[in-house]
Amino acid sequence: MSAPGLFISFEGIDGSGKSTQARMLADTLRAMGRDVVLTREPGGSPGAEEIRALVLQGDPDRWSAETEILLFTAARRDHLERTIQPALDAGKVVICDRFADSTRMYQGLSRGDLRATVDQLHTLMIGREPDLTILIDMDPATGLSRALSRKGLEERFESFGHDLQAQMRQGFLDLAAEFPDRITVIDGARAPDAVAADVTTIATARLP
Repeated sequence: MSAPGLFISFEGIDGSGKSTQARMLADTLRAMGRDVVLTREPGGSPGAEEIRALVLQGDPDRWSAETEILLFTAARRDHLERTIQPALDAGKVVICDRFADSTRMYQGLSRGDLRATVDQLHTLMIGREPDLTILIDMDPATGLSRALSRKGLEERFESFGHDLQAQMRQGFLDLAAEFPDRITVIDGARAPDAVAADVTTIATARLP
């Protein structure tokens, strides 16, 4: 019988460095001999990656908030079925760049009072939270500057601007206060290695 797996998510505003920290933690745990699956949302499975292209590209007003919630939940369900749960069942560590907390913020909070809708769909179709969520906290202006400097087509949410970044930062901090046993906040306004050291300490303390 396999040892129990561990599900870790990274959250934060765009440009906070969470993707970098997720990769660094995966490398660290692999060096320790752990079997690690590094994945992302939206995406992480073939079907979910197709939905990712729909929701992260194009005009900021392309979809209503309600439609986005349905699309993200559909992508998350496929991701859970095909990538996350099989890895956890095999005793692996799953590290995910964003999970349901991002939908609670970006669709449930920023685009209308739809948090209850997000949570209802999550309970019905997903039914689980990460074992540990690491929230990389970052000044909104700094995060936005970093996000806009990146090359690529997935700029739809960055184009919402500074006000969204500030609202999302506060929303994530409020979420951490709501779920203190699951979400740990780490100051991202430091050198990546310093942030990674804190991330490693927190994550390894949760390893089965």
